[in-house]
Amino acid sequence: MQTNIIVITALDMELDAAKLPSGVGVYYSGVGKINATIATMRAIEHSKPNLIINFGTAGAVHTTTTGLLGIKRVVQRDIIAEPLSPRGHVPFCTRPHEYFSKTGEFSCGSGDSFVTSLDPWLIEQDIAVVDMELFAIATVAHEHGIEWVSYKFVTDHANEDSGQEWAKKVNHGEELFLEQLKKII
Repeated sequence: MQTNIIVITALDMELDAAKLPSGVGVYYSGVGKINATIATMRAIEHSKPNLIINFGTAGAVHTTTTGLLGIKRVVQRDIIAEPLSPRGHVPFCTRPHEYFSKTGEFSCGSGDSFVTSLDPWLIEQDIAVVDMELFAIATVAHEHGIEWVSYKFVTDHANEDSGQEWAKKVNHGEELFLEQLKKII
């Protein structure tokens, strides 16, 4: 099905497809950067969108960060190949090490681990939230010349209680996102 706007989210428990406006497609990627890469490539192939919207849950680096956040910048938090390249940079790679959306104000660090403790590097990089998919989605969108935007709902504060807090709040951002989506379309 061809549609101009698609939403990519990891899990159906984060966003109910039946609640999306007509004409907006949804793709569930599953958790992690590889799953998000595959889902984004399939979504582009099937839908030929002009805009990719990522919505999902995230852990906040600071305890004062809450709610639904528009993401401006995304980096990889788990590529650590020092001394070949600085953390967050893939060695010998010419693609960008960070991607920017035209909207939003917060930075996100993506990685294939669930963050349960403070990482000083995240603070040094001005990372507000951590997730497990956005960097992959932004990379594929960039490679295809497609604009992307992202909204992350803070479920937890990247600490020892993160898993329990995430499970309790995984669907709490849905209504906030749907309101934001109305403004976009």
